[in-house]
Amino acid sequence: MIDKEIIKIASNTENHGMLDKHTHFSKLKNAICGDEMKVYLIVENNKIVNFKYECESCIYCQASVSLLSRNAKNKSIEKIKDFAKMAKTSFSKKMHFDKDWKDFEKLMTNNNISRKECLLLPINTMLDALIN
Repeated sequence: MIDKEIIKIASNTENHGMLDKHTHFSKLKNAICGDEMKVYLIVENNKIVNFKYECESCIYCQASVSLLSRNAKNKSIEKIKDFAKMAKTSFSKKMHFDKDWKDFEKLMTNNNISRKECLLLPINTMLDALIN
């Protein structure tokens, strides 16, 4: 049974779409299930100033990218990388995300460990975009 909260988060698609003049881009595919994620970023002065995405993916992936696209804006690359590290360990031990990332506590839990790759795909795609 999919949590209503996950559906609610995923239904916020304000950042869904393409960015023509992006500075960073990545496209990754989840080898396990075939989910596909494209991330378009505009980075200025070491901060993400705009974040758009396109995906063909499950509801967990959609919820994760919806939250990520909203919360990553106006954050420094360093803060984003710190968050990504926390997110990756949050399935094995209870994490308390700081206020900027608090909403991820609803997704990144041991209850959703079977969907870990789905939930991390947007984060991994964003990180890949930042290093390319």
